[in-house]
Amino acid sequence: MDFKDFNFNPELLEGLLAMGFKNATPIQQQAIPLILAKKDLIACAQTGTGKTGAFLLPIMNMLTENHDRHNTTLILTPTRELAQQIDLQVEALSYFTNISSLTVFGGGDGIAYEQQKRSMRDGVDIIIATPGRLIAHLSSGVLKMDKLKYLVLDEADRMLDMGFYEDIMKIVGYLPKERQTVMFSATMPPKIRKLAATLLQEPEQISLAISKPAEGINQQVYLVHDEQKVPLLTDMLKSATYKRIIVFAGRKEKVKELGKFFKKLGLKAAAFHSDLEQKERESIMLDFKNSKLDVLIGTDVLSRGIDVTGIDLVINFDAPHDPEDYIHRIGRTARAETTGTAITLVNNKDRRKLSNIEKLIEREIDRMPMPEHLGVAPSADAAPERAPYPRKKKFFKKKVKAST
Repeated sequence: MDFKDFNFNPELLEGLLAMGFKNATPIQQQAIPLILAKKDLIACAQTGTGKTGAFLLPIMNMLTENHDRHNTTLILTPTRELAQQIDLQVEALSYFTNISSLTVFGGGDGIAYEQQKRSMRDGVDIIIATPGRLIAHLSSGVLKMDKLKYLVLDEADRMLDMGFYEDIMKIVGYLPKERQTVMFSATMPPKIRKLAATLLQEPEQISLAISKPAEGINQQVYLVHDEQKVPLLTDMLKSATYKRIIVFAGRKEKVKELGKFFKKLGLKAAAFHSDLEQKERESIMLDFKNSKLDVLIGTDVLSRGIDVTGIDLVINFDAPHDPEDYIHRIGRTARAETTGTAITLVNNKDRRKLSNIEKLIEREIDRMPMPEHLGVAPSADAAPERAPYPRKKKFFKKKVKAST
């Protein structure tokens, strides 16, 4: 379906064409007409399917038709990185219009906070925010949203996973009851349906085929003992085959340890975690996008908040707890019809997680042989939840203290 078929405002359409977009994705084809018809909507679609355009384009088109539109659109996101990505898309799409936007999130300095307050007082068309900092502006009285018309909750499942339910409900208390509400979620567990029932009025529903990795991803599994993980990962990262790599670990402390370890190996690697200052996080992400870094290490929050093309390899140092997170992690590669590789390291304790992942994607992931110089891998028939050795061994030969 061509974007021209939506009869968008000519200036908005010009911005689309200038960005090289011509045909709408499946989620855009289904969601845009419903939002333009002013329907509440709950949509289940993964990152990378064009969902941001699915809600931005119709809302921006409706804004071009209204003269009184300041502080009328609020987009809530779980992370500052996602908020910034959405803002960049607004900026690009609105190049030939006069639509304005503002990102609101914590972690900035006093100057940034004052700039946010000034923009809110003057009035801005689209506010893209994480819940915490937005509540601060609402409760102080600086931000008035009594004229809000459009509310979007993006990555709603991730916001609930991060404990934002109470914040979301507090924010909604400041908004008019008469509004259009749109909710996008990568998964549809009962808690999301309960939230939708609370916030949405007779919503339309869209559910695209989810939980299926892109065809271009070469998925691989290594069955490992814990002490084999780092040597195996070291071999992979030193390989000339892969140029841009993301490593996912289960905990922030492990992310920090891996970052330090691979820097000592001479690799251009950086750990991306919540203890960093905002400027540090932005600098790391910019360096990664500009190929100044080869390896980025993070937790599952990173899997929803990064939009970088050309990622050759995704490594799951730890198997994710939620099978859906596996989809999001490996979905960082093979984007935009490209190809990529996703490798998951699975110890005995994570065998059940692997089984759940394979049930979800309805296929067995290829088992790869352990390189001979790294020793013997666990047997494929080994019982899960049992340690491979009597005493627990450390991941690293030399202990590296996590920074505080």
